[in-house]
Amino acid sequence: MACESCKVVVQEALAELDISPVKVELGEIETKEDITDDEKLKLNSKIRKAGLELLEKKQGVLIEKIRKVAIDYVYKSDEKPNIKFSALLSEELNHSYTYLANFFSEVEASTIEQFIISLKIERIKELIIFGDDTFSEIAYKLHYSSVAHLSAQFKKVTGLTPSHFKALKNKRRITIQNI
Repeated sequence: MACESCKVVVQEALAELDISPVKVELGEIETKEDITDDEKLKLNSKIRKAGLELLEKKQGVLIEKIRKVAIDYVYKSDEKPNIKFSALLSEELNHSYTYLANFFSEVEASTIEQFIISLKIERIKELIIFGDDTFSEIAYKLHYSSVAHLSAQFKKVTGLTPSHFKALKNKRRITIQNI
């Protein structure tokens, strides 16, 4: 589960199946009683409609935990001190970063760093489109060393500078408002 609305979908599916959850968190479900294989199939069928799936294999669970920590790191970065992601991930999951990075790369055919960069770029887009933050404030929130670093990474991934992306947003807003 990657977002709060995913948690709601899972909670509703559990309620429909009369399964009592103890905890429903991003990427994790804990129930009061053991779930039968039939209930697992029904739950998986219900949540697949929202693009989700049950993961029971240790491999899939660890990948989801890595993703959850990464998403939390990027989307709540302004609430946390500037801590290196590698240290945070190792601490949260009780494995060495090298182990986790190699495992992630093997399973996902991408690096954790590439995943973090993708998350950051999507977060930057959201902040530009929906927020009133300056580029300096966005760079600070996402722990970039400078606006230049943020801009270079943004351009490398999207092909646009943040300023050009913001200008496109403003053009679209004017067009929509004039309809």
